[in-house]
Amino acid sequence: MQDLNRFISDGLLALDYKREPQGLYAPIAYTLESGGKRVRPMLALIAAQMCDGSLQTVLPAALALEVFHNFTLLHDDLMDNADTRRGKPTVHKKWNNNTAILSGDQMLIESYKIIQDIPSQYLSESMRLFTKMATEICEGQQYDIDYEKQSEVSIDEYINMIRLKTAVLPATSLQLGALISGANTDIQTTLYQIGIYLGLAFQLRDDYLDVYGNPETFGKNIGGDILDNKKTFIYIVAHHNANAEQNILLDKAFALTDPAQKIKEVTQLYTLTEADKMCLEQIDYYHQLALQQLNTLQIPEEKKTDLYNILQQLLKRDK
Repeated sequence: MQDLNRFISDGLLALDYKREPQGLYAPIAYTLESGGKRVRPMLALIAAQMCDGSLQTVLPAALALEVFHNFTLLHDDLMDNADTRRGKPTVHKKWNNNTAILSGDQMLIESYKIIQDIPSQYLSESMRLFTKMATEICEGQQYDIDYEKQSEVSIDEYINMIRLKTAVLPATSLQLGALISGANTDIQTTLYQIGIYLGLAFQLRDDYLDVYGNPETFGKNIGGDILDNKKTFIYIVAHHNANAEQNILLDKAFALTDPAQKIKEVTQLYTLTEADKMCLEQIDYYHQLALQQLNTLQIPEEKKTDLYNILQQLLKRDK
């Protein structure tokens, strides 16, 4: 998979955002050069290999997915007022809010420009899937914002929100890689479902690491979701598991104004109610569902190795 990562990095470098006006393009180059796991383009290329496709042919879709993903991060960081991303200052902190909005908008446009370089016979369906994914991500983001104001959010509502906000992107990455490689509908559908389960496990792992991760490896400040009063899976489960006294303590902890004290007390209550344990169990549940789908895929077993490995890596990640 290291070869695929280099292939993606070379492709991103070839996009060359060292152009004028630098006020618009420099933040794009900064964002794409800051690294990241490159999961979405990697999945598109892995799907291409699984389906005997050409990496070069699928590359425009892979790059478009990565640029689109990073566009969402610029706007997401701005909405969350996040200070760091991948261990570096976020675009709105390094530049300003207007730059994060406008450079993010341009990244969205760039993603649509890039994906048009795939073969014409796959372009119409690819654009439909890409646009469907983009719409669902915006819907998921809106639910996320709405849930901050709601007094209660159910586990089912939360899972649907992260399916839209997070999981449809890796799912579409796998499907596009298969589609552009000429795979049949059954294979595309199975890969899409694997991506959904992978994305759900990925986001729940992110929720867990936001509370229990190591700030030196996580790349973001620990406790950000707590400070933003986000109704994550851990939050919802903690309230569900808590007794009357613990629920009162949780509400009081979330009302604290001192950031360090708030994070400390909320985290203690999360652990006391075993919300952390249930989150890890849910991560494993979706991971197992993804593996079950992978086992049903009607392709030679040796071609499943890279996707199996990436599922394993994402389950154990610490950043």
